[in-house]
Formats: sequence, structure tokens, C-alpha cells
Amino acid sequence: MKHVIIICDGSSLGNGSKGSRAAAVALVGYKNRWKAFAEYIGEATNQQAEIIAAAIGLEQLREPCRVTLFSDSRYVIETMASGWKRRANHDLWDRLDRAASNHQVEWKWIKGHAGHKLQEMVDSAARKIASSGNAEESFLIELAEKVSKSEAVI
Repeated sequence: MKHVIIICDGSSLGNGSKGSRAAAVALVGYKNRWKAFAEYIGEATNQQAEIIAAAIGLEQLREPCRVTLFSDSRYVIETMASGWKRRANHDLWDRLDRAASNHQVEWKWIKGHAGHKLQEMVDSAARKIASSGNAEESFLIELAEKVSKSEAVI
């Protein structure tokens, strides 16, 4: 079974208020090959963007994998790994459950803005996409190439 690493982050400029701009980004890595995926969400909260980011990464996997998924969202990690009660966003949790269902996922929290280079790159991408309102494919290819050339580790 392949071991895949996913580093994901969501960003919401305005955090769910009218006119907020949110995006989710997932960086998926296997054997030092990286691909980046993103979704511009529009009006959403940061928590919603974080759930979608994790789902996006897992949805890219075409076969059952052993996955280590890193997120700076305790909301996502603790809900999926420790059974925190789901009080809202049930449609998004359902999406994440479906995306994770075929995989063995290890949910790992990583402190945001703490110098983890790959996490910082994903965070920056999510902010840029939220700000621009566009998840351009060329930008995602550039991100994946940048990460592949990086010596950064989790």
C-alpha cells in the first residue's frame, strides 16, 4: 500500500462574513513527487475551508493508501482522530468522511506559522487563492515544483 503525505490548509479572508473569500489547498506527496490541488470556495468560514482542504487532498487518491495528513486545524484533526462532536458543517464532514473512507489515515496536527516550510507554503497558497478568487492551475503547478525542489521536511 502506498504511503502518501498530505499537507493541507484553508484560508478565509473575512472568516465567513458577508463578502468573505475562502480557499482550500492540499499538497499531496508520494516518493518526493508533489502535486498541489485547490478550490476557491467563496463565502465560507476558516473552519469550513480547513475541512474542504483535507477532503481535497484525500479525493485525489485513486487507490487505497496509507496517508499521513497534516493540518494546522485542531478542529479537523481532533474531530477526525479523537471524536470531537460535530455540531455544524455536516455536509462538509460527510464529504471528508467519504474521501477518507478507502484509506488508512493518520491525522496529525502541525502548528501553523511555526516555521514548517511546507505548511507555510501551503498556507501562503491558500491565502493567495482566497485573495485572488482563482485557483489557477499554473499557480498550483508552480507550487508543486517549488516544493519538489525544496529540502523542507515536516
